[in-house]
Amino acid sequence: MRTVTLNNGVEMPVLGFGVYQIPPEQTERAVGDALAAGYRSLDTAAAYGNEEAVGRAIRASGIPREELFVTTKLWVSDTGEDRTRRAFETSLRKLGLDHLDLYLIHQPYGDVYGSWRAMEALHRQGLTRAIGVSNFHGDRLVDLIDHNEVTPAVNQVETHPFHQRTADQELMRGRGVQIESWGPFAEGRNGLFTHPELGKIAAAHGKSVAQVVLRWLVQRDVVVIPKSVRAERMAENLDVFDFELTADQMTAIATLDTGASVFFDHRDPAMVSRLGNATLDS
Repeated sequence: MRTVTLNNGVEMPVLGFGVYQIPPEQTERAVGDALAAGYRSLDTAAAYGNEEAVGRAIRASGIPREELFVTTKLWVSDTGEDRTRRAFETSLRKLGLDHLDLYLIHQPYGDVYGSWRAMEALHRQGLTRAIGVSNFHGDRLVDLIDHNEVTPAVNQVETHPFHQRTADQELMRGRGVQIESWGPFAEGRNGLFTHPELGKIAAAHGKSVAQVVLRWLVQRDVVVIPKSVRAERMAENLDVFDFELTADQMTAIATLDTGASVFFDHRDPAMVSRLGNATLDS
């Protein structure tokens, strides 16, 4: 598996497996299938409610811990210095691990600065190999960097052919932050899987549209975490390292960018209030 080197020297697989919206009762099997297919990077979150199932799948796999890269995320209701430490310990316990590879602030709301201080301490103590953020727009990311000791290693943001984040990626690259895509297939919105341009490129390579999208992201040096509950699709999503998109094909995909989210705007006041006040089920 190809890797990227984060700003602290840690190697992160460029393609991993995400478990967003996989129900807890299906997660253990899905993660087990993903590990059997060859995935070694797993992405979950406290808010997904399936950390325990991810942990069970890791233990059942028998794969040595040092071969895995495990990410989870801090929810808004647990921001703040003291609460972050407790939330981290809860996630670690649910996962059944003694350390994380990457711990992210899930949303740019609440006491993110208190949380970041706690995460810097966790990083210094070796309890997480890297720390980062998710859904931070450029202004919030730069402000966090400029007023803290540790620069986030990763910023996980919505990134797909209809919302390509090229300017955001350039900003992150200049600041030493690795961009990571969530929602790489836009959950099928805007007819992604039947899009004529993507279909034309897929046919030229004898690949699926999903494989073309993942290859496009990998060629842009974007870390990606596709999700599937089907073992055959998991294997297909990994099979993107035996072809390369041409410059013309990359340019054609670039024309699909709308510059806007297909889900929601993290700067919309109503959404900020909704997410910022959402609590986790106990």
